Amino acid sequence: MAYVPPLGMPIDEVRRELDRIRHPVRIAIRRSKNPFNVGAIIRTAHSFLVREIVLIGIEPWYERAAMGMQRYENVVEVESEAAFVAMAKERGWFLCALEKDDASVGLWDAKMPEDCVIVVGNEEEGVGAEILAASDEVIGIPMFGINHSYPMTVAAGIAMAEWARRRYAGAGRVIVTPKE
Repeated sequence: MAYVPPLGMPIDEVRRELDRIRHPVRIAIRRSKNPFNVGAIIRTAHSFLVREIVLIGIEPWYERAAMGMQRYENVVEVESEAAFVAMAKERGWFLCALEKDDASVGLWDAKMPEDCVIVVGNEEEGVGAEILAASDEVIGIPMFGINHSYPMTVAAGIAMAEWARRRYAGAGRVIVTPKE
């Protein structure tokens, strides 16, 4: 595990620096029935320095699961699927919905353009019909066991890792700073 020394900078200064080097990909999360999952995805999204995290719906989420990373992220909340779809259309976003049962393309063959929005559904209803209808591609993540789906936190991490792998393969060396 990499040791990251304290930055010693005010949060707003850290955020400005992170915004300068963020990746153009966004992640949208249809609010989870388990509040821990949203926080965990925010924590994972921070590791990929996504441009923005969009929370769809009004359900609460567990900030502690984000391990403080929400303070460094651009988190936008929208009340409903309809509001999210309207925002996506207005901004010209390419929506990549993760949805196994309605998939039109597998993860390895999906377009996932540089500035796409990866949409993750919740545990009970998935991405939702309105978002599926507006999506540019509906992506299935390969599964080989008999279980029905990945946990939403895992699916989000797999998709962000695939997005990054396509752009940074060979450059993704882990830099480890030894503890003193």
